[in-house]
Amino acid sequence: MERISALRKRIDKIDEQIVRLLKERVDICESIGRIKREQGIPVRDRRRENEQYTRIAGIASKLGLNPHDVRAVYQEIIAVSIRAQERESYRT
Repeated sequence: MERISALRKRIDKIDEQIVRLLKERVDICESIGRIKREQGIPVRDRRRENEQYTRIAGIASKLGLNPHDVRAVYQEIIAVSIRAQERESYRT
């Protein structure tokens, strides 16, 4: 049980890193949302989203992860990012 506890502590540290990186990503997306608002650019860019999914699937495959599973995670990450941009694009 001690080994499981040690491994879970490592997972907890990784989870914290993931959340910190997600926060950094959201901050950047908010900046992009402001720029899009200033320039009158729509928030959604489906071509960019599809490029991201393809790029991420390639990385996942190279790392031995299931690209479909990773895509599912990234669909949520991109949804969070879009909401961050939308919040910024509608501010006055």
